[in-house]
Amino acid sequence: QVQLVESGGGLVQPGGSLRLSCVASGMIFRINAMGWYRQAPGKQRELVATVTTGGTTNYADSVKGRFTISEDNAKNTVYLQMNSLKTEDTAVYYCNADITRYTSYGTGTTEHWGQGTLVTGSA
Repeated sequence: QVQLVESGGGLVQPGGSLRLSCVASGMIFRINAMGWYRQAPGKQRELVATVTTGGTTNYADSVKGRFTISEDNAKNTVYLQMNSLKTEDTAVYYCNADITRYTSYGTGTTEHWGQGTLVTGSA
């Protein structure tokens, strides 16, 4: 079993900052990539940012220059530093991970999601 637990969401004024964290735990052999997605009310879930174990990052155009994704491989943790927040950044943010885990027959690679953390940008 693998679990992703997010933290760090909350209410922030436009222009403010927040940092989200996501810790992966369980029978992990290797984390291949981690990332953040978000879903605003009435909208589909969308990619925010991803990072591979090798450090390659990818960002949605809407957050480039404002958000930074980083990882601590030793702690199986990914962070999302969000600066210059806008009201349109309001959404539930979900951690996502592509993980190779130990199984009864060896290893297997599966995708995992966290439970989500709410970020609200409001005055």
